[in-house]
Amino acid sequence: MFSVKDKIIIVTGASGVIGSAISVALAINGAKLAILGRHEKKLQITFEKIAEFGDEHIQFPCDVLNVESLQKAKEAIQTKFEKIDALINVAGGATKGASTKVEFLNDDTPMEDSFFGVNLDDFGYTSDLNFMGSVNPIKVFGESMAEQKSGNIINISSMGAIQPLSKSPAYSAGKAAISNFTQWLAVHLSKVNIRVNAIAPGFILTEQNRFLLFDEKTGELTPRGKRIVDHTPQGKLGAPNDVISTIFWLLAEESSFITGITVPVDGGFSAYNGI
Repeated sequence: MFSVKDKIIIVTGASGVIGSAISVALAINGAKLAILGRHEKKLQITFEKIAEFGDEHIQFPCDVLNVESLQKAKEAIQTKFEKIDALINVAGGATKGASTKVEFLNDDTPMEDSFFGVNLDDFGYTSDLNFMGSVNPIKVFGESMAEQKSGNIINISSMGAIQPLSKSPAYSAGKAAISNFTQWLAVHLSKVNIRVNAIAPGFILTEQNRFLLFDEKTGELTPRGKRIVDHTPQGKLGAPNDVISTIFWLLAEESSFITGITVPVDGGFSAYNGI
């Protein structure tokens, strides 16, 4: 029912843990992939994995915040493939400098530990990465979809879009923006047969957040990690593979009447208020 065989799919952020897992799953099931990522060595690892399941895949070291590099990738993709069936925007992330050291600003809190100590360059980069990092690929590759009058765009949002995450103002703001933009774009592109949806993963364990969730020395959950697990009704962290079934569902022709939604894949996190 949810076949992706021979679909031509672009995946950004394919050098990351979640992007790599999505790419491999799609390749195993017969999709033809163009994978993009900033980290060339990690992207090569993903490419070697998907190459085991077909020889038509292509890769591009590419920065989603650099429109020129995206344009070059588009030219190569159009030379290789006759159309673009789908774009999955996985690129995103956070930087330490864009986060606060404390949840609350109290009378005895040093200003540098609060929002007022956040590095504005890091703040701008993080919010841009999580918002413009999807807008730019949509602008570049979505134009081809509009011309061919068909396409499917899937963005990756976050629990931080539903309710801001403590200490993570820039990341939460960027993800909230992409959820809002997903709705707007779904309406805007509805008449040219392009669907636009998003997935909001819960707390998925990746290389980027491991240091926040697990103590490096003991291997035990950090206080923040424990709070997250305690606030997740299923009582566990998610894995990158947990988002894959939803990706397949949103890509399928059988979901052709679904557009403009953000699907939580979160172990019940967004349904639980902790009271």
